[in-house]
Amino acid sequence: MAKQKKPPRPRAVTPKGFRDYFGAEVEGRAEMLRQIAGVYHRYGFEALESSAVETVEALGKFLPDVDRPNEGVFAWQEAEVPGGGGGDWLALRYDLTAPLARVYAQHRQELPTPYRRYAMGPVWRNEKPGPGRFRQFYQCDADTVGSGSVAADAEICAMLADTLEAVGIARGDYVVRVNNRKVLNGVLEAMGLGDDDERSAAVMRTIDKFDKVGEAGVRELLGRGRRDASGAYIDGVGLSDEQAKPVLNFLTAKCGDNAATLLKLRATVDDSAIGIEGVAELQEMEQLLGAQGYGPDRIVIDPSVVRGLGYYTGPVFEAELTFEIPDDTGRPRQFGSVAGGGRYDDLVKRFTGQEVPATGVSIGVDRLLAALHARGQMQGDSHGPVIVTVMDRDRMADYQAMAGELRRAGLRAEVYLGNPKSFGNQLKYADKRQSPVAIIEGAEEKANGIVQIKDLVLGAQIAETASVEEWKDRPSQVAVPRDQMVAKVQEILAGQGR
Repeated sequence: MAKQKKPPRPRAVTPKGFRDYFGAEVEGRAEMLRQIAGVYHRYGFEALESSAVETVEALGKFLPDVDRPNEGVFAWQEAEVPGGGGGDWLALRYDLTAPLARVYAQHRQELPTPYRRYAMGPVWRNEKPGPGRFRQFYQCDADTVGSGSVAADAEICAMLADTLEAVGIARGDYVVRVNNRKVLNGVLEAMGLGDDDERSAAVMRTIDKFDKVGEAGVRELLGRGRRDASGAYIDGVGLSDEQAKPVLNFLTAKCGDNAATLLKLRATVDDSAIGIEGVAELQEMEQLLGAQGYGPDRIVIDPSVVRGLGYYTGPVFEAELTFEIPDDTGRPRQFGSVAGGGRYDDLVKRFTGQEVPATGVSIGVDRLLAALHARGQMQGDSHGPVIVTVMDRDRMADYQAMAGELRRAGLRAEVYLGNPKSFGNQLKYADKRQSPVAIIEGAEEKANGIVQIKDLVLGAQIAETASVEEWKDRPSQVAVPRDQMVAKVQEILAGQGR
């Protein structure tokens, strides 16, 4: 009988488009989420934790930049139901907004109106991964459902500015840019393009490329077309230069101050009622924000904010970091957008049949963390636990008692649980854990009622110094009475700035 082959071992690799996060990274994100939640809570928003899995029917076709309802999500079908036929199609949520629409429609009788909620957590998108582009990432949302007031949009913008400053983005290093979908609708109307004109959708898609191809590229795409960087020719919308002019005027209407920008926008919409309404909403937002002290140094009206205009129904906003970081080649580049949002009055209607006004913002937590890392502002918590070394394995209870005392004093502490035979290995472990202090109590220390406390940070500094003369008044290891152990550890940690 042939010997049965052993099944191959599974490969220990992370799936493409996903990654693992360790210690300091996880702690850094948790701290950022805590800071963001603090701002959201201060503005009166309540926490919501919805299911990570939704029915595909509930998610609907609202994933940006896709053409099919199930495209871009991780979806599967439930097992066959009794009586024949497959079960429901389910999917991992691709954002935190679609689940909010379902939650509000399902529980609206019990929820206050307007309903103000914030949510934080991972989302999943089944799309091609790339550098810095993962299939699982964190979002941090805040939304107001049930209010059509422009004050709700202005409040979101103010809260976004406060949030960026709370996590460490200095004023002057960011700007919240605001636009309005209704103004664009007015421009299209002034051009004689209605919602049922297929050219309107083509113009929208072209406008969405403004941040990639610039004014000249949009002009070409609105006309006959253009050749992209790969050499492929992209057909244009087919508008004449005169027909395309209002769109270009809209996209380039930003002036040195908000008042001048608003005047220019007003001219681009001509007599369009919806366009005039959009300009009025932007003007009201500026007044509301100005009354709270949010000037153009923090929040600015900028018609070049076009990403997502096909999704939103009114004001739309984007937070952009304005400082430069080096790219992979060392050349400076601006970091770019870390948050976006706007008014979406049609999403809940899918469930209720009635229009429910809503507005909100989503912060890309991982991008924001990357920005702070790039500035050297998120080095992570390098403070590992105090290590209680084991000199006698038969006295494990004594060592556990020491760790317990340190923990009750609010300090991180652990007993070394590896093979205690080699003391050197215990110190190597402490070094790998980035531990600030090690506790040593052998038989002699036990008999004398003392413990040795080793300052590992100071020891490393002394080891890097050619001369130890300057350190003679600061020994890296001291003996203290056993009952003074906690106080001495606290003193050493305070000296390390912990």
